[in-house]
Amino acid sequence: MYILGLNAPPLGWHDPSAALIAPDGTVLALVEEERVSRRKHGLHQYPTGAIRACLDIAGIGVEDIATVAIGWDLPRQWPRRDRDALDPPLPGRLWSFDDWAAYLDACLGTSCRNRPDLVFVPHHTAHALSSFHGSGWPSAAVLIVDGNGDDEAISVYHAKRGAFPVRKARLPFSHSIGTMYDTVSNWIGLSFLEAGKTMGLAAYGRGTETAGAMFRIREDGIAPPFDLPRDSEYDAVVAEWNGHFERSGFRKSSRPVAELHTCADAVSLSWAAQSGLETLMGQLADWARALTGETRLCLAGGVALNCSANGLLPEPVYVPPVPHDAGVALGAAWFVAPPKAAAPLSPYLGRSASEAEIDRAIRASGLSRTPFDAARLATDLADGRIGALFTGRSEAGPRALCHRSILARPQSAEARDAVNRRKSRELWRPLSPVALASDCGAYWQDAPNLHRYMVGAATVSETCRQVAPGVVHVDGTARPQRVEDDGEPVARILRAMEGAGAPGLLINTSFNRRGEPIVDDPATAIDAFRAMRLDFLVFDDKWVVHDHG
Repeated sequence: MYILGLNAPPLGWHDPSAALIAPDGTVLALVEEERVSRRKHGLHQYPTGAIRACLDIAGIGVEDIATVAIGWDLPRQWPRRDRDALDPPLPGRLWSFDDWAAYLDACLGTSCRNRPDLVFVPHHTAHALSSFHGSGWPSAAVLIVDGNGDDEAISVYHAKRGAFPVRKARLPFSHSIGTMYDTVSNWIGLSFLEAGKTMGLAAYGRGTETAGAMFRIREDGIAPPFDLPRDSEYDAVVAEWNGHFERSGFRKSSRPVAELHTCADAVSLSWAAQSGLETLMGQLADWARALTGETRLCLAGGVALNCSANGLLPEPVYVPPVPHDAGVALGAAWFVAPPKAAAPLSPYLGRSASEAEIDRAIRASGLSRTPFDAARLATDLADGRIGALFTGRSEAGPRALCHRSILARPQSAEARDAVNRRKSRELWRPLSPVALASDCGAYWQDAPNLHRYMVGAATVSETCRQVAPGVVHVDGTARPQRVEDDGEPVARILRAMEGAGAPGLLINTSFNRRGEPIVDDPATAIDAFRAMRLDFLVFDDKWVVHDHG
């Protein structure tokens, strides 16, 4: 019998997901609801589509599930939730948990004849397990930093293989770094789900003086620049941060998002938040290592997606491909059945498409196709063409890791702008590079644990500045991905580029249209390919389609 882990918050929170593992802890699938529903972040949804996708991947049915593990301690936190806070209530929410069976049915989208056991796992414990077991390390300090867990915002665990992780410290929601950063994003005209844009904008102010300290550093951790009860709720914490920004002299931005990099107040506040976050993460990393006596450090929680901060931490550091809330589905499942094998987690845990499905989609589209030819694609990219990859199983997490990616040659800033325009992205936002693992040292200081999943930034070399300015951000950094020379399509293309005398380095960005999740099936890939007017689309290592219409 199998274990199904879920991020299935009943109050309509974000990033619902499902993870399916075997009794020995082997990961069979991890799917985010947004990939199936096509609603970015899956806001206000249960992971019913993600559950069905996981079951289909494994070839089993709901009746084969022995345990469903939820990455939230809902019975503990439910009594303190203001269930009447939203007016009107969102459709599909459960406003009474008198019957937990009804909640389980809502998650699964069906009523089970043989009802599985239902287990609730503390949110930060689920985060910790997802990161530690994903690392493959025998022991580590684990630092969780996010908006909020069940009733904490920061936690430190000591984890050892074969034992349950021990929590060594916790800080309350009033101390939330994630909420500070989300509030900054809202203040400058973005949303709380656009923290990545805030991080990119902050680079335009890097090195300048910051105004208004974000947190106070203390021996027992950190504290915000105001005093609130430890059990304060979200609205109260946000209100205090807004007051702090105003008292510090920051004005709200009215500029269009496309012009935020020209708004001094938006850049200044973004940099203040980012600079403060980087300092805090360094302090917290030292604190976690001191509390546990470990040098190896695992990170999780939404703040662990801040690649600029991650890249500044002393190695060894591990961040999983799904450090945000979607990852607690896997951590909750591992709470029930920890993995017996020790190896870094593969990010390729989503859906794939059969050759028949791909053929049907190509025929229905009327597109022309030619056999895959890495050398020809390397030439097309060298000539400035922009294409996409759809190959194998899709990536878990928000980073496209060359299974659902757009590729282009980064020979100039104009090449970067061309990709951003095709995707309708703001031109001030950076794009990431991908290179073979054997070549990374020539372009940046390689950090395999971070660059495997594209979750850590690095300062680029002068060589990289010269040959690939299209992937160098304004502060001289990049968020790279390293790939092995293992015969995958991107590796063959990179090797073919080197064979032709060009640098084996490409722009790698997510294959999706603006406002949409990463593509996850052949038909959606073709729709996005056409909408963005890309020059070619690779399906597995078999076909390359072109649109000559």
